Amino acid sequence: MKSISKAVISRLPRYYRYLGELKEEGIERISSGDLSERMHVTASQIRQDLNNFGGFGQQGYGYNVSYLYDEIGKILNLDKDHSMVIIGAGHLGQAIANYANFEKRGFKVIALFDKNPEVIGKIVRNVEVLDIDGLENYLNNNKIDIVALTLPKEQATKIADTLVACGIKAIWNFAHTDLELPDDVIVENVHLSESLMKLAYNYGEIENR
Repeated sequence: MKSISKAVISRLPRYYRYLGELKEEGIERISSGDLSERMHVTASQIRQDLNNFGGFGQQGYGYNVSYLYDEIGKILNLDKDHSMVIIGAGHLGQAIANYANFEKRGFKVIALFDKNPEVIGKIVRNVEVLDIDGLENYLNNNKIDIVALTLPKEQATKIADTLVACGIKAIWNFAHTDLELPDDVIVENVHLSESLMKLAYNYGEIENR
């Protein structure tokens, strides 16, 4: 497959979400024009994005919603289940574990870890919070696809090094720091405060018009 830009890849989850909503509404096919009205993206942008993967549409017919949903799911590697471990069982870690939509998408939380004795042993959506002292042994003896870090930044770097040493290749990082890890380890940084600051800036722009 030819190299696809990060901008195109970043838009695929949004297409997937909208197509899922169309499926739930019982809509079987949709034109790029109608999809553009829903998503507030130009029809030409939609066609250009999907043409990177073969197009999927038919002239005069549009897109088969179910087929396109499944195909984008395959591109996003969502046609298989992914085991996930959460490190940090505070409010954010528990909220992620409790979010049922992740499991519907194939992301199954199989363990949470923390060092706080008050939460160790707690059951969060049928998953036990384990002592972080046993993390390395657990990772070495279980197949883990993704690790979510919901830790203070002081702990995140050290834990990330342990993850790399245990062969973890995908990290979903909520810690307030950018991790510098080997090139073969994929890190998706989610900085909630930065997102909120962008919102504050854009709100200020509206107020000052």
